[in-house]
Amino acid sequence: MHTFQFNTTKSVLCEVGGTAKIGDLMVAMGCKKVAFVTDKIILELGLAEAALEGLKIAGVEVHLIDDVVPDPPEAMVLTAVAEAEKAGVDGVVSVGGGSSLDTAKLIAALVGSKQEISEMYGVGQITGKRLPLILAPTTAGTGSEVTSISIVSTGDSEKKGVVSEVLLPDWAVLDAELTVGLPSHITAATGIDAMVHAVEAYTSKIKKNILSDTLACRALALLGENIHIACKDGQNREARSNMLLGSMLAGMAFANSPVAAVHALAYPLGGHFHVPHGLSNALVLPYVLEFNMVEASEQYADIAPIIFPELAGLSVEAKADGMVKGFMELGPALGLPTKLSEVGVTEGDLAMLAEDAMKQSRLLMNNPREMTYEAALAIYTKAL
Repeated sequence: MHTFQFNTTKSVLCEVGGTAKIGDLMVAMGCKKVAFVTDKIILELGLAEAALEGLKIAGVEVHLIDDVVPDPPEAMVLTAVAEAEKAGVDGVVSVGGGSSLDTAKLIAALVGSKQEISEMYGVGQITGKRLPLILAPTTAGTGSEVTSISIVSTGDSEKKGVVSEVLLPDWAVLDAELTVGLPSHITAATGIDAMVHAVEAYTSKIKKNILSDTLACRALALLGENIHIACKDGQNREARSNMLLGSMLAGMAFANSPVAAVHALAYPLGGHFHVPHGLSNALVLPYVLEFNMVEASEQYADIAPIIFPELAGLSVEAKADGMVKGFMELGPALGLPTKLSEVGVTEGDLAMLAEDAMKQSRLLMNNPREMTYEAALAIYTKAL
């Protein structure tokens, strides 16, 4: 009998146009004034309009926080918290990408608990309650709407994580309308990010469990079947909805069976070169898979045909090798850069990147094969 613990978001609404119902959901939780967390691009594109109108119709007052930036800095989060406290909000809503959702989770926890953010870094350090919280993702990638994690930039290149069940929202709203027309390169990068979540959850060393395995497999089926369609036809709502659902399932999986070396090696690329997180993952993924092969080939063989059906029926070794090759080809097939040199990395940067990757002990402990500085440096060198 396997012993494990599994936690996830309490309620999910998956419906095209579902963000219009956020106002009613907030009223049902007793909220009268909410912090609405997003970024200026989301506002300009009109993606927040349905949620804002729904809140207005429901009689919920809105305090707008629209200055979220990628890799949210700690100072930005704390400024938003101070604004929310001054405004007297009793709930938090976010419509946006992973950075907005992560920021919203922290605002809800910091305002609700009155705890200092410095006390929250790490695993299970939030001691108080958060405000009511609803999250609606505008990309199918991070899975932040169902994870207990928020990532914050604490310096020029360093990131820290807050990991706590308190961060799980009351509602995740999956509205494909929010992702219609998303540029192909963003669809591709965020889609591969979600696939990485599922792959790493399935092979996670410490907390692998049957529920996460099941969710990861279903996520990979949805993502693998729909990523090419969604990138080619941004208006295809069925493909967009399937990508959102796959991303959420992958998020549920890795929230309980954590990610590993792919993410550990991707984070320094974001910190130093401001490479979007999904693209960072895509750039190092095939080479980390290659490195892990000696320990994870059977697990890779399990999931390879789910992502790449043409691998079905082959030997374990051929399936695992085929998955590495498949991911090596997927990025360029979707129009993404394939080498670190294409995003500004030089040979002289590799030692620094490897040193920073080794600081991600929270992630590296989950990797199926022990990661060393030398191995990280070799992976970056191959990816250059």
